Amino acid sequence: MSGRPEHQAPPEIFYGEDEARKYTRNTRMMEIQLVMSERAVELLCLPENQPCHLIDLGCGSGLSGETLTEQGHVWTGVDISSAMLGVAKEREVEGDLVLGDLGQGLPFRAGAFDGAISISALQWLCNADQKSHNPAKRLYAFFTSLYGCLSRGSRAVFQFYPENSSQVELITSQAMKAGFTGGLVVDYPNSTKAKKFFLCLMTGGQQPLPTALGVDSREDAPNCVAFSQKRDRMKQLRSGKAPKKSRDWILEKKERRRRQGKETRDDSKFTGRKRPSHVW
Repeated sequence: MSGRPEHQAPPEIFYGEDEARKYTRNTRMMEIQLVMSERAVELLCLPENQPCHLIDLGCGSGLSGETLTEQGHVWTGVDISSAMLGVAKEREVEGDLVLGDLGQGLPFRAGAFDGAISISALQWLCNADQKSHNPAKRLYAFFTSLYGCLSRGSRAVFQFYPENSSQVELITSQAMKAGFTGGLVVDYPNSTKAKKFFLCLMTGGQQPLPTALGVDSREDAPNCVAFSQKRDRMKQLRSGKAPKKSRDWILEKKERRRRQGKETRDDSKFTGRKRPSHVW
């Protein structure tokens, strides 16, 4: 059996009473959760000195929610484990707590939140814990409802542990389908222990991705992978239009210029004719 928690049991069972208690007793676990939560909030790029209403997805015992409280924000937490929410209540966290399965969608009104964070929860939605579970459909239901309850221009940041590149593709494709743009930010990519994956989703059109931590600024690009270009390409393919800069796109553009009576070169890399080389 795999050592990954999501392969051992469904979350509502894995995070039972005993596992939930670890989140109040294990100081190392609490410290890691705190650091990841602070980084997730940083990646939200919230307006300075302005309290926001945020949603914590897979809030567990409320550790990440405490980070939101400390930074002056109001928050609502959703989790599928009643044991984890019970611990959160015992700890008297200040957020509103909701018992719910993210894969069934979120029950909140449109534009209710100014942003969303999620720590170590997203990969659970890639599992089929019941015969009726279809990971792609559950992810789409989740992302669609999340997109709806976020105010326009806001972001959602997910720290998660992808099992492989196929899982990343599954998650990002469903997020794109739901309307999000954004991409993956990988902090400390060269460190086995410190490496962390953050999926940064945006609702207000494509924006530059935040800079990854632990990389030379000149090497930053490979560690910030945007999927907006892929999204645009898929839109063009679905609409029947040739992708920009493709062979068909260039030939169509040349033909339009000819019909408009504009001077157009016949020779190009797509016609098989060679341009004369220049002598300098």
